[in-house]
Amino acid sequence: MLLLSKKQDWFGNIRGDVLAGIVVALALIPEAIAFSIIAGVDPKVGLYASFCIAVIIAIVGGRPGMISAATGAMALVMVTLVKEHGLEYLLAATLLTGILQIIAGYLKLGALMSFVSRSVVTGFVNALAILIFMAQLPELTNVTWHVYAMTAVGLGIIYLFPYIPVIGKSIPSPLVCILTLTVFAVATGLDIRTVGDMGQLPDTLPVFLWPDVPLTLETLAIIFPYSAALAVVGLLESLMTATIVDDLTDTESDKNRECKGQGIANIGAGLLGGMAGCAMIGQSIINVKSGGRGRLSTFVAGALLLIMVVFLSDWISQIPMAALVAVMIMVSIGTFSWDSVKNLKSHPLSFNISMLATVIVTVATHNLAYGVFVGVLFASVFFANKVSHFMYVEKEVDQSSATATYKVHGQVFFNSADKFTAQFDFKAVVEKVVIDLHLAHFWDVSAVEALDKVVLKFRREGAEVELIGLNEASSTIIDRFGIHDDPKEIDKVLGGH
Repeated sequence: MLLLSKKQDWFGNIRGDVLAGIVVALALIPEAIAFSIIAGVDPKVGLYASFCIAVIIAIVGGRPGMISAATGAMALVMVTLVKEHGLEYLLAATLLTGILQIIAGYLKLGALMSFVSRSVVTGFVNALAILIFMAQLPELTNVTWHVYAMTAVGLGIIYLFPYIPVIGKSIPSPLVCILTLTVFAVATGLDIRTVGDMGQLPDTLPVFLWPDVPLTLETLAIIFPYSAALAVVGLLESLMTATIVDDLTDTESDKNRECKGQGIANIGAGLLGGMAGCAMIGQSIINVKSGGRGRLSTFVAGALLLIMVVFLSDWISQIPMAALVAVMIMVSIGTFSWDSVKNLKSHPLSFNISMLATVIVTVATHNLAYGVFVGVLFASVFFANKVSHFMYVEKEVDQSSATATYKVHGQVFFNSADKFTAQFDFKAVVEKVVIDLHLAHFWDVSAVEALDKVVLKFRREGAEVELIGLNEASSTIIDRFGIHDDPKEIDKVLGGH
């Protein structure tokens, strides 16, 4: 069954995967060069990394059809390291990043994605769509009208070509856009910006390159903070992208395998002179929308990228940036969750605030980790507040036996602990208090302390207290952390009384 699954992943969609891989490879070239420039390294560092990461992740990754390569989010983290210590330390940091990500995979940290709410995922998607669009603006600023016309024609091809009978659905429209505009630009000799203007393409294959840094604790102290940040940002973006591709393809990914795969890919990149990378939502969307579904699409994208930049650089350098800008604008439009805008009025306010907070912080800082962290924080606070509202206590008093029964409903935890305590009438003159916990659950130490406070206060007032209906999980945490049955505490209360 496993072998069948692997065969299906690789050869279940050969034509679609190959064509999609070609489109992605073309779109990867300017991105890899641009991210290299951001990081302050030679363009070949980003190109080699993109080739290596894409090829390796195709084999060992946990999400077929997802594209991983050098990314802007990772480039921003490594800027200072490159500036202060140089390329060799970046390569060492890339190796350590891979090791940390493999450890994360074995610790099954991919399961942490279950704590990221739909509002945060939506905000993440919208923020990336905005950032992808903003990244195209420099190519559309202070340029001639030819660039605008080429971009508009490119978008027209992308959106209208699929409607052409017979061939419209068989060839990815982004590929048609790139080929058509390139042929037109070369034939007419238009003086517009091309891929070749982004930076010099490498003319040799990558070679094994062990980082030339001293193997000392001082080196570790220098690279570890950067590696830890790269590992976190890389895994966060990769797992979020995997979730989005899961939704687009209606399939499931292996998040923990993806963590390990990202680590192995980054180690490979570091050993071949490349920078650390991770999953790319833009290229992943291009891949899916161009028909790519399996591991073959990712492999083709990485392998073809290297072949093109090394052996076909004269042709590739003539691709007009306007064609690639049109493709990326298509990606930003397709990535953005337009339903989230349409449903602003119908969605709960907490959902909208978490989503917008994720968007604003991510766009403002260009750091996906910050945006997701803030979004998760808001979502968690709203969730805790909402759950605490469902906790209440019913009181019944039997005058004949001077017994007060309190029935507790809901979840008692740090956010509802004070509300729990406030539900009890400690001044009522009763001989016995029964606290019925059949419909309650105690989650943390704050909840246990609140229960201790209630029991000890009633005892101080001279009442006998009985707890009934504790479930096993609540009983375990109360037995471990509770003090209301501690003889010393009881003596202290009664003595004080």
